[in-house]
Amino acid sequence: MMLLDGAIVIMAYLLGSFSSAVVICRLMQLPDPRTLGSGNPGATNVLRHGGKKAAILTLLFDTLKGVIAVLFAKLLTDNVNVISLATLAVFLGHLYPIFFGFRGGKGVATALGALLALIWPVGLMALATWLLIAFGLGYSSLAALTAALLTPIYVFFISDIWQYVLMSGVMSLLLIWRHRSNIRNLIAGKETKIGRK
Repeated sequence: MMLLDGAIVIMAYLLGSFSSAVVICRLMQLPDPRTLGSGNPGATNVLRHGGKKAAILTLLFDTLKGVIAVLFAKLLTDNVNVISLATLAVFLGHLYPIFFGFRGGKGVATALGALLALIWPVGLMALATWLLIAFGLGYSSLAALTAALLTPIYVFFISDIWQYVLMSGVMSLLLIWRHRSNIRNLIAGKETKIGRK
């Protein structure tokens, strides 16, 4: 059983390590997003430098890998510790992908997909928070930071599983850490709005 549990977590990490932005940009013969703009291999940076089609595909696949990893874990086990670790593992895989020199994205879409598969009402609430801020104020990073801060609270009130609350808190802290340059830009008034280069 321990072998299966470990395999579930490792497979989640490896799935998370698939960098949708880099692969899609290569297939579409676009510049590597890690070399342009923010240097972040995520949908927002791809949108700025590769266009809407590449960005939508990046967003879709980054979200899907979070969904697939968590659903796969829930299918194979009912152990909440393993499911929590698998959820965190797919997120960490996106942040630090073994296949791409550990240079990953900020994890917003993958976290959303994982949350939708883990506790779908929380995923929808996090998505609604992101959409409200992103389209209301125009800043993807601010939307992500707001959703990250509120998500552990959503989990706390909707789920009585403390492992999920703890895991969502760790993910939120990592999301905030990965957005530290954006935080500085927001404070300085230099943050780029969605769609602008």
